[in-house]
Amino acid sequence: MSTNINSNIPLRNLLSLIQRRFLKTSSTTRPPIASSSFTVQYLVNSCGLPLQSALSVSKKFQIDENNLQKPQSVIQFLKSYDFQDAHVAKLIEKWPAVLRSRTEGNLKPKFDFFIKNGFVGQLLPQLAVLDPRIFRASLHAHIKPCYELLKRFLENNENILAALSRAPFLMSFSFNATVRPNLDLLKKEGVTADRVAKLLLSQPRSLQHSNDRMVYAVTYLKQLGIEPDKTMYIHALTVIARMNESAWRKKIDMFKSVGWTEEEVLWAFKRLPCLLLSSEEKIRSMMDFFLNKMKLERQTIVANPALLKYSFGKRILPRCNVLEVLKSKKLIKGDTNIATFLKLSEKDFMVRCVAKYENKVPGLLEMYGGIDKGKG
Repeated sequence: MSTNINSNIPLRNLLSLIQRRFLKTSSTTRPPIASSSFTVQYLVNSCGLPLQSALSVSKKFQIDENNLQKPQSVIQFLKSYDFQDAHVAKLIEKWPAVLRSRTEGNLKPKFDFFIKNGFVGQLLPQLAVLDPRIFRASLHAHIKPCYELLKRFLENNENILAALSRAPFLMSFSFNATVRPNLDLLKKEGVTADRVAKLLLSQPRSLQHSNDRMVYAVTYLKQLGIEPDKTMYIHALTVIARMNESAWRKKIDMFKSVGWTEEEVLWAFKRLPCLLLSSEEKIRSMMDFFLNKMKLERQTIVANPALLKYSFGKRILPRCNVLEVLKSKKLIKGDTNIATFLKLSEKDFMVRCVAKYENKVPGLLEMYGGIDKGKG
C-alpha cells in the first residue's frame, strides 16, 4: 500500500498503526495507545524528534495532553538560550525528563552560571547536548567546583568542550569520586599543569581509573625511571593505568617469546608506551613478517618499535611490495634500510619511492594503492 502527504488517514491513527509495529506489545508495559500516540505526535511536531526517536522515547516517557504548560515552557526556555531545533531534539532524546524540569528554579541558575563563565553563543547548547547529566547535578556542590578545576588546567571553554566530547563524565557523576583525586595525585607527583591539560584533552578516560590504580601506575613509572617531566610520561601513565600487574607481565613474556629481552621491551616502552597495548596476535604476525619475509634484523625492529604499531594492510604491506619491486629492478640498493622507508610520511614515501620511479615501473602507483595514498 502506498502512502503520501495527501493521505486522508488522520496523523494520530497513522502513528498508532506505526506503534503497533515498533513498540512492545505487552499490555503490562506498553502505555495506552491514545496517550502514547499523543506523546509521539508532540515529540515529532513540537520538539523536532525523528519519528523513530519519538517512538523510542515514548516507551519510557509520557506527555499529558491536558497539561502542556510545563513542556512548552521548557522548550521556550531552551530557545531563549539560543538552542536550535536540532539541539532541543537531541537534548530531549538524551534526557526526556527535561520537559518536566523547573526552568526558573533549576535550569536557569545553571545556564546563567555557564554563560557568566563564557559559554555564550552555541557553546552552551553544545555542552547540554554532550551530557545532560551535567544539568541534573547540584550547581554549588558539583557543577561549580568541577568547572573551576577543569578551567584551571584547560584554560578556555573550547578546550573544556573538547575534553568533554571525549569523556562527558568529567563533569558528571564520577568527577568527585575519581577525577579529582587523580588530578590531585598528579599535581602532588610534580606533573605540570600543561601535561595534565594534555592528558585531559587526549586521554581523559585515563582519569576515570580508581585512585588505587593511578597510585600503582605512578609508583611503577618511578621504578622504571620515567619522571613526570619526561615527554612520554603521560602516555606511559595511561598505558600502565589500564593494565594490572598480571597483564603487564603477560605482555612482557609475549615479547620475550618472539625474541626480545625484558630490557629491550622496557626500552621500547619508554619510547613508545602504546606498543604494550598491541595485541599478541599483531605482534607475533608483524615480527614473523619482518624477520622471515623481509629479512630484517631483530635489532632493527627493536630499535624502531613504531614498525610494530603501523597498519599492516594500509602501510607495511603496500610499501614493502613497492620496495621489493624497486630492489628487483636495482632502482634502490639491496642493503637499503627498509625501516627508514616504512617510517616516512605518506607524502614523502610517494615522492621518494613511487612518483620518482613511476615512469620506469609501469603500474607502480596502482601497486601502492592509488593516487589517494599521496594525500597522507
